Amino acid sequence: MTEIDLEDLPGVGSTTAERLREAGYATIEGIATASPADLAEAAELGEATAKKIIQAAREIADIGGFKTGTDVMNRRKEVRKLKTLVPELDDLVGGGVETQAITEVYGEFGSGKSQIVHQLSVNVQLPVEMGGLDGSCIYIDTENTFRPERIEQMVNGIDGECPPLDDILANIHIARAHSSDHQMLLVDSARELATELKETKKPARLFVIDSLTALFRSEYAGRGTLAVRQQKLNRHMHDLFKLIDEHNAVGLVTNQVMSNPGILFGDPIKPIGGNIVGHTATFRLYLRKSKAGKRIARLVDSPNLPEGEAAFMLEQAGLRSC
Repeated sequence: MTEIDLEDLPGVGSTTAERLREAGYATIEGIATASPADLAEAAELGEATAKKIIQAAREIADIGGFKTGTDVMNRRKEVRKLKTLVPELDDLVGGGVETQAITEVYGEFGSGKSQIVHQLSVNVQLPVEMGGLDGSCIYIDTENTFRPERIEQMVNGIDGECPPLDDILANIHIARAHSSDHQMLLVDSARELATELKETKKPARLFVIDSLTALFRSEYAGRGTLAVRQQKLNRHMHDLFKLIDEHNAVGLVTNQVMSNPGILFGDPIKPIGGNIVGHTATFRLYLRKSKAGKRIARLVDSPNLPEGEAAFMLEQAGLRSC
């Protein structure tokens, strides 16, 4: 499907095709899943023309119709697993973190959210036989938490032959987000970068947002702005979903938490973002500190896996079994 030229679509000439590619719509599938308003703005078209282009792309890409369970099963065979290299943690999430899915990791500060992100930014570049996806990472950093020194420690801690540190760092593409609007814009930039990387030896296989809600939380304070914040978060996460689906990649987001003092029994910790984030994330992992430096990961939500827990350690060399 992706081998069809954009110029083959009705109403798309060389100039329009170039504008679409510059805006990140380089594949038929990308156009087929776009909204008319977004496509019209990107290619400087009228909405009526954009609708015709999208409809033609959907017919070519076979998107938008009903499929049988067999078709869905065949599509699921394309899903790949990115391993944390901690057997207990990998078993908890069904053998590794899935592509074509958003995995949300939330917990209090110091619980290990960014450590997991750093570890998977390294692991995604490993060969498939070592638990990686032989790809690169696109990393949106909203809290200035990315540390190349931590990557170096984790690379040195890999058991077996690992690519050189310089190559590992070169294949982690980081952008610092300064506002929620900038953060949303960076997903569009990530789409363009992923399209460029698609033809290289290290296509984008991991998209990270660390953290998903920090900027939204700081900019939209109070109940009066809640509806606007949730609407933007909803669109932001669905844009990420389309991106990882198009590139058969892992979506990994970290999330901040809040404490509800009204809860007298049970855990008062809840992730930011409410139902919007809860419904859009495919897998939800809750991290908490335990005794003797251990961390406990609890699978809170999954479409096909039971709830459960796994313990792991955060060491200088990276994530390790207890």
